[in-house]
Formats: sequence, structure tokens, C-alpha cells
Amino acid sequence: MPHPLDSLAGATIAFDLDGTLVDTAPDLVGTLNVLLRQEGVAPLALEAARAMIGRGARALIQRGFEASGVPLEEPRLSALFDRFIDHYRTHIADLSRPFPGVVQALDDLAAAGARLAVCTNKRTDLSVALLETLGLADRFAAIVGADAVAAAKPDPGHLIAAIQRAGGQTDRAVMVGDSVSDAGAARAAGVPLVLVSFGYTDIPAHDLAPDILIDHFDALPGACARLLHSCPLTAEPL
Repeated sequence: MPHPLDSLAGATIAFDLDGTLVDTAPDLVGTLNVLLRQEGVAPLALEAARAMIGRGARALIQRGFEASGVPLEEPRLSALFDRFIDHYRTHIADLSRPFPGVVQALDDLAAAGARLAVCTNKRTDLSVALLETLGLADRFAAIVGADAVAAAKPDPGHLIAAIQRAGGQTDRAVMVGDSVSDAGAARAAGVPLVLVSFGYTDIPAHDLAPDILIDHFDALPGACARLLHSCPLTAEPL
């Protein structure tokens, strides 16, 4: 009798990072609030700022200041971005932790023969630093940040590059994310989409019409297996 996860053999599962694999909001919003205080602006509540995450640090800074009534233009935005990165780099995993069930789901996917990749709008160096600090980096065949591609998510080229750099193919892949950027990239690349319900998004995940919506990572291996069941096996199992 076939194993329920047999369809994962040779597939590539690409993950968003912030709000999908790791709950990074405490450290990202904490760094944003350091800047706001330094600029004489009131800090933002964590829950109010969570949905601002997902499009990279520059967008987070701009959205955070605009929410406080302080629109930013160049060169001030670039100066604040540099200060943000300097602070965040040294506080990258003070409070950030994988979401419940992430480690086991990654292990189960790998044991079933899937390749794993990270496709994130975070800078690659920061993504690697975060995942290394959390002991997760070695699980991924590729970690591809926004700086490593010509255009970041929702551009499909970002997702396609992550899949290919992991040694996979788009016709045997799944995108796992939390936001409109992930949904846009997956749809444009023709890749099945799993969204988590607990991530960082100003549009509810169910309104983004994922192929499968999950509330916990325990459900992820089975969800990916179902989506890949009808896909032809075009790569050798790992």
C-alpha cells in the first residue's frame, strides 16, 4: 500500500520565512520601535505592526512611520534602513522562534524525500543568520532572499529561482507562505499554494484563495502530499 507522503519524493517545498517558518515579529517590530523612539515618534503595538511585515525591512520602516503620521522620503528612508539593519542584525533572534510544529514538519518532509528551500523578501544574509541562530539553516538546500534575484515576490522569478537553486522544478513544487506576496508569486509561477492562517498579512489568508489553508504545521506534510499527488514525478527521489 502506498505511503501517504509518497508523492513528496523528488518534490521541492519552498517556504516564506517571516510569519511562515519563524515568528520574527517581536524582533522586527522591536527594532522598528527603537527607530521610532530615536526619531521622537511613539512606538507601535506589536499586534498593530505585525501585518506590516513581509515586504522587507525598507517597506516595514516606511509603513511603520506612515502609520505614526510621519511619511518618509529619500534620503531619510535609506538612512533609517541602514540603522535598522545594524540594530536588527545584533538582535535577530532575541525573541524570534519557529512556529509550533515547524521543526517536525521540516523533518517529515525531508524524510519523505522532499527538497526544502526558503524564498523570502528578507535579505539573504539576514535570513541565513536567523536560520543558523535557530539551528534550521542546514535543513534547506537553498535560501534565496530578495537581494539575490532581479525582482522579489510577488514576482514569480523569485520563487522559480528558489526552486531551481534547491535542485527542483516548478512542476513538482509547492509554495508555503502567509501573505499576498507569496500568493502572487505562486499563482504567477503556476505552483500550488499553501498558506498559514497565523502569519503576517493585512489581507486574511483565506481571502487569498490558497489551495490549502493550514492552522498548524502538523498539517503541512499531508497538505503538500495532496497537492503533489496529481503531479508527475519528474525528478529522482532524494
